Amino acid sequence: MNSLMTNQSVLLCALRWSARVLSILAVGVVLMFAFGEGLNLSRFTARELVLFVFFPFGVCLGMALAWRWKGLGGGITVGSLAAFYLADRLMSSSFPRGFAFAAFAAPGFLFLLCWLWGRSNTRLKAEG
Repeated sequence: MNSLMTNQSVLLCALRWSARVLSILAVGVVLMFAFGEGLNLSRFTARELVLFVFFPFGVCLGMALAWRWKGLGGGITVGSLAAFYLADRLMSSSFPRGFAFAAFAAPGFLFLLCWLWGRSNTRLKAEG
């Protein structure tokens, strides 16, 4: 039983650090686009501004918060991605194509998985 808990702890730590490293890469890409393209929010249309709040701003904010609060940050990331898809669908009657948006937000899913797994491990330790 003890070796099982140790193996799970190692896997949980690897999952957490994978989410962290991927979040750094994702936020870094956003910053490179923002500074490389000269981000100017005053030139955004209302539609673009609404979408920008959810993606990339909300997604990146969630990833930053997830470093300290995995559940909250992961939830904000995944929720922002879902709100982005919903808002884009409602405003343009089409759905964003490709996997890039979901791939970019993947660390948020990993943070949520890490949080859920950590909660179940804590519950098992308390019961055992």
